[in-house]
Amino acid sequence: MAPPNQLCLVLVIFLSVFLLSSLSTSAIIPKANVSLSIPSSQLVCLKALSTPEVIAAMDTTQLGTLIMKLGAANAKATLNVYNEIIKKPGSPQALKAFNCCVEAYKYAILSFEMVSSELVEDPQTVNYDVAVIGPEIANCEKELINVKVQAPRLLAGN
Repeated sequence: MAPPNQLCLVLVIFLSVFLLSSLSTSAIIPKANVSLSIPSSQLVCLKALSTPEVIAAMDTTQLGTLIMKLGAANAKATLNVYNEIIKKPGSPQALKAFNCCVEAYKYAILSFEMVSSELVEDPQTVNYDVAVIGPEIANCEKELINVKVQAPRLLAGN
């Protein structure tokens, strides 16, 4: 399969999983009286994939570029939160953890922006470049947990 076909297949599978998971439980299990909630991460994905720009995307490259721009925008917003927190007084251990997070989100922003151009130039490297963002953010979360930072919204945002 050619790389654009692979990307298209991955996006179709991704969208199928999230669209099927958004069905009400009564449509899936009509006789069971079970109520399942949609996790917030899926709601974020569904909301992101429902924007007019994404709906109007003409091909997988354009769709991928829009999603990477959304990732960069979210990372920038999170980075701004961490930068504001660092300005407030706190323990040296918490400051170290927040600085770790600042570096992780700077890396994420650069990676998302770089991936946007790679989608056009070399789509095969995009998957790896996006995959390495996750461990950086996981290190941020680990640092926050280790110093017992009481910030559930930050942890949920990671």
